[in-house]
Amino acid sequence: MTTLGEQDTSISLPGDAAYDAATQVFNLAAPARPVAAVTAHTIDQVRNAIRHAESEGLQVRVHATGHASAATRPMDGAVLIRTELGGAVEIDARSRVARVPAGTRWGAVAEAGAPYGLAAPHGSSPTVGVVGYLLRGGLSPYGRQVGLAVNSVRAIELVTADGELRRVDASSDPQLFWALRGGGGGFGVVTAVEIELFSAVKVITGAAYWPAVHAERLLSAWRRWTLDAPREVTTSLRVMNLPPLPDVPPALAAGPVLSVDGAVLSTTDDVTVARRYAEDLLGPLRAVAEPVMDTWELTTPAAVLHAHMDPSDPVPFHGDHMLLSEIGDDGAAEFLRVVGEGSGSPLIVAGLRQLGGAFSVPDPAGGALDHLDARYSYAGSGVPFDPDVARALVDHCAKVRAALEPWDTGRTVPSFVERLDQPQRHLSPEQVDAVDRVRARVDPSGRFRGDIAPNASAFL
Repeated sequence: MTTLGEQDTSISLPGDAAYDAATQVFNLAAPARPVAAVTAHTIDQVRNAIRHAESEGLQVRVHATGHASAATRPMDGAVLIRTELGGAVEIDARSRVARVPAGTRWGAVAEAGAPYGLAAPHGSSPTVGVVGYLLRGGLSPYGRQVGLAVNSVRAIELVTADGELRRVDASSDPQLFWALRGGGGGFGVVTAVEIELFSAVKVITGAAYWPAVHAERLLSAWRRWTLDAPREVTTSLRVMNLPPLPDVPPALAAGPVLSVDGAVLSTTDDVTVARRYAEDLLGPLRAVAEPVMDTWELTTPAAVLHAHMDPSDPVPFHGDHMLLSEIGDDGAAEFLRVVGEGSGSPLIVAGLRQLGGAFSVPDPAGGALDHLDARYSYAGSGVPFDPDVARALVDHCAKVRAALEPWDTGRTVPSFVERLDQPQRHLSPEQVDAVDRVRARVDPSGRFRGDIAPNASAFL
């Protein structure tokens, strides 16, 4: 292995197998190309990488799974630390808290909590890294009942630019704890988090799919249901144009489909109410037309991680994201005009995630990002199979953005932003100033400034 310097033989250069492993990203359309890289399994390896960056005058960048690689700045002039900290997920069932080492995926957290009847506010995929998802907000299939996932964080362990390992919570350093939770990054290398779990005994979850010819009636029925939906239910509606690949069911690759997926949470063995909520949602939709595939069922909470059918392997993709107000009939029509059947859309998936409920309620003990003033999160993406398709995706994302502009709140969720050059804003100017003051204290030389999200600092 080619190494840099003599102080840490774990640091690797381009051309090394260890470099390739450390720089692997989930979005293959946005590869990471730092000067050097290390996969850190220990606190000492994190410290050594920071020291090496300081001695060489390099920035420090951090990732785990690389899901957000297209939304981050280029890594020229940086040492990349891939966090794969050792240790298992630790569950304190009495206090309902899990300690999760950085680099852990959500599937491992769900598996650890299941024997205790406890769940976490994870996302829609078991392969997403816990830390990045949490500290960038986190939209969970349980979110209308439990709120933004970042609000579940109870403590954060991180190594700061001075090499100190800190355990930060509301008592030890309230300003840093506030800024870490949604402040936009750039504070240090997070090595573990402690998160609050919640009771989850049974869940009704899955997805139903219909031919896109029924999209107008289905979207109308779903949107009306969302207006006063119970908090126990969180759903997504997506228009999908899936390619005929081995892992795509034939019924879903035969043409564009509209899907509704989500979760109905029951905290006890009595699922009477949960069944009624699920029927209130799905009954009117199934009455529109018979689904070509329907996986909704009463099951265990672990199944929620698979209902959305997110890809499990790295893929290249381009996309966009917006937070929308109530779209009404006009917005629904515009949505289908630009992403529905006959629109010529190159997007493979374009959808609306239901917000409201606990998502919209500020957390008195929350961080810089603790709620969302929006009714829906829009996200659309496609695979740039060749340069022509890549250009078409960029152009069509702009077309969708223009069509939905009347309902655009101007805000975004950091964990959903797809590209660095797209509009991003999740903090107020006052919050940005407050977060910058914390960064100046813990990273006075700006060693981690490359990891700061756009518009999350007044100095970038």
